[in-house]
Amino acid sequence: MSKFDWFILVFTLVAIISYGLYKSRTSKNLEGYFLSNRSMPWYLVLLSIMGTQASAITFLSAPGQAFTDGMRFVQYYFGLPLAMVVLCITFVPLFNKLKVFTAYEFLEQRFDLKTRTFTSALFLISRGLSTGISICAPSIILSSLMGWDIFWTNIVMGGLLIIYTVSGGAKAVAYTQQLQLIIIFTGMFIAGYFIVHLLPEDVGFVDALTVSGNSGKLNVITTGITEKGFDLKDRYNLISGVIGGFFLALSYFGTDHSQVGRYLTAKDNTESRIGLLMNGLVKVPMQFLILLIGALLFAFYQFNPGPIFHNQPVADKAKQTIYKPHLDSLETAYKNTVLLAATANKAYIADENNLAKKDAAKAMAVTSDSLRKEYKKTLQQAIPSADTNDTNYVFLRFVIDNLPIGLIGLLIAIIFLAAWGSIAAALNSLASCTMIDFYVRFKKHHAHAEEDDAMSLKKYRLSKLYTLYWGLFCIAVAQFANRMGSLIEAVNILGSLFYGVILGIFLVGFYLKKVGGNAVFAAAIIGELIVIALFMLDKYEVIGFGFLWLNVAGAVAVVLLSWLMQRFVYNRSAM
Repeated sequence: MSKFDWFILVFTLVAIISYGLYKSRTSKNLEGYFLSNRSMPWYLVLLSIMGTQASAITFLSAPGQAFTDGMRFVQYYFGLPLAMVVLCITFVPLFNKLKVFTAYEFLEQRFDLKTRTFTSALFLISRGLSTGISICAPSIILSSLMGWDIFWTNIVMGGLLIIYTVSGGAKAVAYTQQLQLIIIFTGMFIAGYFIVHLLPEDVGFVDALTVSGNSGKLNVITTGITEKGFDLKDRYNLISGVIGGFFLALSYFGTDHSQVGRYLTAKDNTESRIGLLMNGLVKVPMQFLILLIGALLFAFYQFNPGPIFHNQPVADKAKQTIYKPHLDSLETAYKNTVLLAATANKAYIADENNLAKKDAAKAMAVTSDSLRKEYKKTLQQAIPSADTNDTNYVFLRFVIDNLPIGLIGLLIAIIFLAAWGSIAAALNSLASCTMIDFYVRFKKHHAHAEEDDAMSLKKYRLSKLYTLYWGLFCIAVAQFANRMGSLIEAVNILGSLFYGVILGIFLVGFYLKKVGGNAVFAAAIIGELIVIALFMLDKYEVIGFGFLWLNVAGAVAVVLLSWLMQRFVYNRSAM
């Protein structure tokens, strides 16, 4: 990057952090640090919810996901609007009425302490691991730009995040996310504009979509139904998106405190509800447009020479081995294929009804893909420990190679901002649950009881210390995340291992009034074991299904097992 790009990057980040810390002045107590004194208007709640969900993984990995697999990933979000409606009717009024600090306080009132503790622990495990993966996303940027080892870049990124989050608390998170999202949306629009602008003069936006569609990259709606029936292995389709996505969104926004904590900061029920409903309306088109950038990138590289492999440091390292001649020959073949693809696609655009020209253009894309696969296979032979999944680098590489000076720094700042917003909110929620569900609860200090200023200040300072501890834990997790392939898939698969069971516990609490704590606790443990077993069976291809169905399986298992255990095992009179 140029010196001017570095200036833009550093200036943007420093300005955002300074603004957030300036606006984060709150009472030095738990309610001020974790809930912004319950004072946020709906639009800040909305931006905070979106900023927490839309991490750097969204803006870094999603375009690469569409580049390699098409836009069908958007179906993952189809169940979200319906989930927002259910939350506004059921979850929000109850949480606000009880004035809880965390969602899991409700479970002790409804069931017992062990159920609350178990559920909070599941959240801490799942969110702690997911946040570690999120830290890895901006580290990838620094690693690629500077040629640094990913180990040290994780430490640098995590260290900056810890300082930022420990200092400001929930209010700093909310106010910085307000500016972050404005800059992010502006930057992504600029990136999309330049992708189209840099196409050949006789190729426009609609032509680019035609090229992407011809290679199956505009597969927005897929049913998952084949000649043999519904394919459970298909991860992203209309059915799994609506059903599995509904359960995942209901659990994520209704029981994951990294999100619940965002709308608990609202002034009242109305502000919380408007924020959630607006999120349901905005999220799907937002994700569609981000994925569309990836589809446009695919078209861009059908006309312009680009890298056969997008993680340059790995390729450079591999070329220091005996495999360099083969890698060079594959790169040459790939460049020649792109030249042929440009000619074939222009011919197809000029005569879209000509099936021969359509097939010829598609064949070029297939050839390019085959060469990419062969290149990755050779990289694996050259460096057996290397990560050859370059999905997370596709968009970043385009930005570095093609955008003008100044915009490169801005686009990279955007990815940093997205990371900091979501990770800061996650660290804040992890510290909140640790403080409220464990320290306060087991130390016999009740969060809502009257207490002197000294005790209040002690808890406030201890909350900052817990934020620091969780930050260090997440840095440790980040050291392993770069081997997980597509980060946007990895973080959602990880969440699906826990979200269904957590949701099932809350559903029992809301709707099965006769089920007691012993039954739901036992059902939750068995349900979690079932989900893990299903995941392992799928991983080793004993059975096959998309990870979204784990959310359905976990929730249904807990609800059914709770009802059966209460009816046939535990004494109904003890409820």
